[in-house]
Amino acid sequence: VQLVQSGGGLVTAGGSLRLSCVVSGIDVSANAISWYRQAPGLAREMVADITVGGSTYYPYSVKGRFTISRDNAKNTVYLQMDSLKPEDTAVYYCGLQSWRIYWGQGTQVTVSS
Repeated sequence: VQLVQSGGGLVTAGGSLRLSCVVSGIDVSANAISWYRQAPGLAREMVADITVGGSTYYPYSVKGRFTISRDNAKNTVYLQMDSLKPEDTAVYYCGLQSWRIYWGQGTQVTVSS
C-alpha cells in the first residue's frame, strides 16, 4: 500500500490550494480516508474525513472552508482548501484506515498573512 501526495505550497491568506493523495495497493472506495495536519510543536489533528459510504466530517476549525472528495476511478482522494488562514500552516498528511493507518509522505502548506 502506498499513498503519494501532491499539491501544497505557499499561498497568501484567503487563497486556495488543492491536495491530492493517489493510493495504490488498496481500494480507496472500501476504506475510510482522512486528511490530517501537524503544525510545529503541536499534535497531529484530523481536518477532514470521508467514510466508505461517502459521508464527510470536518472539525469546526475548517468546516465550510475545506472539502474532502474521492475519485474511485483514479483511486485518489482530494482536499480542497479555500479561504486559507495563516493558522492553516502545517504539514498535511493523508491517512487511509484499514487494519492499520497508512500514511502519505506529507506536504507543506504555508499561508502568509
